[in-house]
Amino acid sequence: MKSLNLLTKKDVENIKLIVLDVDGVLVPRGTKIRQAGNKTSFVVKKIAQKQILQIKKLHETGFKVNINSGRGLYFLQLMFSEILPFVSLTYENGSATWFKGKVYQHINSFNKLKKIYSELKKVKHRDIKGFEPKEFIITLHCKKRVAEIEKIVGKYRNLYGIWNGDAYDIGIKKVQTKALGLRRLIKLLGIRKNNVLALGDNFNDREMLEEAGISISADKSRLKGDFCVPLNGKFLPADLVMQKIIQLKTKI
Repeated sequence: MKSLNLLTKKDVENIKLIVLDVDGVLVPRGTKIRQAGNKTSFVVKKIAQKQILQIKKLHETGFKVNINSGRGLYFLQLMFSEILPFVSLTYENGSATWFKGKVYQHINSFNKLKKIYSELKKVKHRDIKGFEPKEFIITLHCKKRVAEIEKIVGKYRNLYGIWNGDAYDIGIKKVQTKALGLRRLIKLLGIRKNNVLALGDNFNDREMLEEAGISISADKSRLKGDFCVPLNGKFLPADLVMQKIIQLKTKI
């Protein structure tokens, strides 16, 4: 993988869509969630003012910007409320996309997930923090890996269970990935794969980066890309990437 510093103006001359993961990329990793009985509470992280201005600048420069996350739509709308006119939101690992106020559902996973959800709800363990509210995938936050959860997921050959260091994302294998949402968005926008630059940092970003003309990894230990950018530095990965693209496109 090449350093982001080696990204050139020629590299991005055909780019029309910039796709950004959220946790670890636009905001720091981690979710503060607490579940007690029927009550679930969690802290919504807000995008920083600097990134808001960068996304607006990308929009002004002619780029489309897509937020592609495992988060749910309501969560993302709260996080990015100040820039909703300038972005599209692809959520729950490619399951659906919010674009200009309209929701495009890419998959119906209800029947394939309802049984395992019932099983997972019965698991009691001190390291389980709770379920994040989702429509199409299951996300179960834990302090660390829980063997009983992995045993249950392992019984379902058609399902994946991705541990990201903070939670398990559970969905349909080879179908319910961020790549699905990106392919549908590409078609909706009338562009091609080589018009896409994507940035991610975690295991559930792998398929998304494979669907992009230019891929950038923010965590070399978890993800491969054409270019790489530091995960833990003075600036967030999206900050560095957006600033680099803006500089290249406005450079005379």
